[in-house]
Amino acid sequence: MPKYFTKPENIKDGFITIDGDEAKHILNVMRMAEGDKITICDGNKKDYYCEITETEKNALKAQIIDVAESETEPETEIVLFQGLPKSDKMEYIIQKCVEIGVSRIVPVITERAVVKIEKGAKEDKKVERWLKISESAAKQSGRGIVPVIERPVKFAEALKEASILENAVIPYENEEKTGLKEFIKSAKKGSVGIFIGPEGGFDNSEIEMAVKSGIIPVTLGKRILRTETAGLVTAAIILYELG
Repeated sequence: MPKYFTKPENIKDGFITIDGDEAKHILNVMRMAEGDKITICDGNKKDYYCEITETEKNALKAQIIDVAESETEPETEIVLFQGLPKSDKMEYIIQKCVEIGVSRIVPVITERAVVKIEKGAKEDKKVERWLKISESAAKQSGRGIVPVIERPVKFAEALKEASILENAVIPYENEEKTGLKEFIKSAKKGSVGIFIGPEGGFDNSEIEMAVKSGIIPVTLGKRILRTETAGLVTAAIILYELG
């Protein structure tokens, strides 16, 4: 059954209203009509099983048949702190990481990042694009939330954000002692922050800052992964092991 998202304020008195682009997609692209069944999520891990009862040009109304907690959200909250990559790699990272269950993505400005995003209208446009990709991936994969894509932050600020999480890890090509398996065995239940560098990796000074902040460096094995692969692999393994 198709799944769509709406804001909680659009749910009232046993009915849900959807308008704008979402309604256009449902009515014009998916060709749904009155009497069709759909699943609508409020973005807060609650799914509403509905029947479309009214349609207009760019709006629809659906009656709630049943309500249930979303079963697609993992127990472990993964926050990906992704060093800004070149070209459209960030879009790929967002899409795939949302699909596998990452809860939030924080773009990070690092020493070796080639990409520079100017504050203002350009940043607004970029973040808006990322959020649309997140929502689209959340729909496709049946998520119970639309993972938030934050505005780019500096590395030091990212470390502060990670300090409130139960666990945080930073894959590093020069780490030889601690593997991801060892980290997972000692990890606390709850949230996990994953720091991934851009194409050029992290600067040594950033690794030192991370260690001082309690972030655990780990090796992902003998092969060096691309920036668009490393976060995806790390998150997938952690979600598989921790739930």
